[in-house]
Amino acid sequence: MPTRILVADDHLIVRQALTALLEVEGFSVVAEVGDGVEAVRVARERCPDVAVLDLSMPLLNGLDAAREIQQTCPRTKAILLTIHTEDHYVLDALRAGIKGYVVKTQAAADLVRAINEVQKGTVYLSPGVSQTVVQAYLAKAELPPDLLTPRERQVLQLVAEGKTTKQVAKLLGITQKTAESHRTRIMEKLEVHETASLVRYAVRRGLIQP
Repeated sequence: MPTRILVADDHLIVRQALTALLEVEGFSVVAEVGDGVEAVRVARERCPDVAVLDLSMPLLNGLDAAREIQQTCPRTKAILLTIHTEDHYVLDALRAGIKGYVVKTQAAADLVRAINEVQKGTVYLSPGVSQTVVQAYLAKAELPPDLLTPRERQVLQLVAEGKTTKQVAKLLGITQKTAESHRTRIMEKLEVHETASLVRYAVRRGLIQP
């Protein structure tokens, strides 16, 4: 039986290209989605073998989507697609349980290798980031731990994307009062007082693209 794959990327042309590539290689793409929230929903329904997730997606980024997918379907292995090779992105991904870290600028064959490797139970890192991670661990170079809970990170991402409190509440299925409370706690934890600072923090953490 071919490996069942979920593809999540907010660019339609990228999704279509990835799907075509994977199907030529003999994989079965069970779904294509355009944001992290939809990726979590589909993964819950279909429990694919592998979820290929773009890091920068609207509503819920790939890293937090991977965390939620692993909770709802632990056997699904997550592979992150990203343009970032900086230490803290790679380290955050590994800490989150990501099994594959694939840099978009690498050859398409790199993704195929990643899928095959994670299916064997190993962790795959694109050439160019492996040494970065090793050096980071040896130097104990770590980004300070994230102060926010997964829910607060999701609220932060939506705020940084320009969503109003009412829109955040609707998207997350919570009351406006709860959404406002989350926002207040986020600002208190980060010790910031305006939305611009929240956006800068979200960019540094890779929740949104600058």
